[in-house]
Parts: sequence; structure tokens; C-alpha cells
Amino acid sequence: MSELIDKVLAGAPRSVARAITMVENGGADAAGLMKAVFRSTGKATVIGITGAPGAGKSSLVDKLALHYKDAGERVGIVCVDPSSPFSGGAILGDRIRMATLGLDKNVFIRSMATRGNLGGLSRATVDAVAILDAAGYSKVIVETVGVGQDEVEIVKTADVSVVVLVPGMGDDIQAIKAGIMEIGDVFVINKADREGVLRTQKELEALLSLAHRPDMWNPPIIKTIATESKGIEDLSAAVASYVDFQRSNESALDRRHAIARWRLTELLRERLLADLLSRNGTGERLNELAAEIADKRLDPYSAVEELIQ
Repeated sequence: MSELIDKVLAGAPRSVARAITMVENGGADAAGLMKAVFRSTGKATVIGITGAPGAGKSSLVDKLALHYKDAGERVGIVCVDPSSPFSGGAILGDRIRMATLGLDKNVFIRSMATRGNLGGLSRATVDAVAILDAAGYSKVIVETVGVGQDEVEIVKTADVSVVVLVPGMGDDIQAIKAGIMEIGDVFVINKADREGVLRTQKELEALLSLAHRPDMWNPPIIKTIATESKGIEDLSAAVASYVDFQRSNESALDRRHAIARWRLTELLRERLLADLLSRNGTGERLNELAAEIADKRLDPYSAVEELIQ
């Protein structure tokens, strides 16, 4: 374990991959690993890319990572894909669009499944980001699932949340409903060569004028055509300006406190549930109670009370 930790901190790609696999699988080794790397985190800029399916998130991530790589930075990419609720499997197809980028020694790409997690992030994503941070990747880009209305958790792990929109994909009411408007630090209108880009921009500006942010940041709107690498420099400049704004703003500290509290609550919930289910006979009793609930002989609330007692 100590050898693995040393190699991760030295930035060895294979060791980084093994470490991320370890946190995905969970267990005592994963906790020990995260304890060891935690002090080396906090140096990277974590950029969360979220938005509707088909908005061109993968293409945008590809070009943004290429931009940072060309500027001499090491880039880590975590692509989160939805898991099937039936088979539990995931396609992990994002890297198809990043085939050439994945061969570069200064770029590390990892695909992860949501494992049934709502919020567009898997439980292990936050740990994977921390490992890449500790391994010396100065920019870590997290691409969420893109399922539309439950992916706002990205705000809890990213320093900068980038929301990708496309002209002609649903009305503005949908965007409000998704909660996407509140989490965006930078808004991108991708595929800006399409018809309706001006209307989308005006709608977005109108919505942003209604939203009140406690830190008083005014989110910029960037127009890009990711397939042609247009607007990528403007996007990186907008990301950098928000990072600078955070450093000079006291409310950024409140955000970090809120993120730390959320992470602590998540780990606590996970640990307590695992402890409960690992007790003798709990698994069998859980199955029995589930059968009783399915047959309407028992209500779920009484079953929970019995398990806890």
C-alpha cells in the first residue's frame, strides 16, 4: 500500500488507475489510501461539465483538455456514465470521442459508472478527483452523466461548474426545473453555428437576471463550436476568471465548508448502512422484510424501525 501511495503521489499513471479502481470497489484499503493522499490535495482546479444529453459535452471536454495540454498542463478527465438499473452495466463510451487525447502521457482519462447514483456523479467520483489532484494533475475535468434533471451534485465537487446548452433543445422552463440555472458558474452555448443561438442567449440572459447568487458573481455566457475548436480559449478564460474571483471572495469559503459537510454526511451515511448490513442475519432479515412489504403484509416504515432496533 505504501508503495502504491508513493507512486500515486509521484504521478505514475498505472498506479493512479489502480488507486481509482480501489476506491470504486470500496473497503478498508480505499479508506486508508484516501487518508494518505488527502493532505496532498487542493492544488488542482476541478472543472465540472454538465448539461443535457447531446449537448456536446464530450467534444467540449476533449477540446478543453487539448487546450490545457497544449499550454503545458497535466490534465485528468473523469467521465461519468449512467449505469443500467437492470444489469448494473455501463457503456463508458465517452472516450470514443477522446481517442487521440487518451494516448498523450500528460492526459489521464477515466470512465466511471454512476452505480445507480442520482445527481450525475458516482460515489467514487469525488475520491477519483482527489487522487488525480494528489497525483499532480493541475486541471481535473469531470463530465457528468447528462440525464437532465438530477445532475446538480457536480456543484459539490467542482471548483467551477460549466453548464452546456444547445440552441433548440427545449424551452427555458425546462432549464429552471432542472435546477441547472442555480449551479452554473459559466454557461456555454455549444453548437453555436445552429439556428436559434441568439434566442437561446437572450432567454439565458433573462433567466440569469432573475437568479440571485449570494456571491454576486455574474456568470458569463460563452458561445462555442466544439467540433471546430471555436470558443475554447474564451471558455478557459471564463473558467480562470471565476477561479480568481473565488480566491478573492469570502463566500467561496462558505461553499467549501458546505461541500466538506456534504462529503462527511455522504461518507457517514454509507458507513452506517454498511455497518448495519454487515451484522449477522441482517441480510436474510432484509430479504424477508422485503417479501412481506411486497405482499403488503408489512409497511416499509415498520420494517426500517425493526432493522434499526
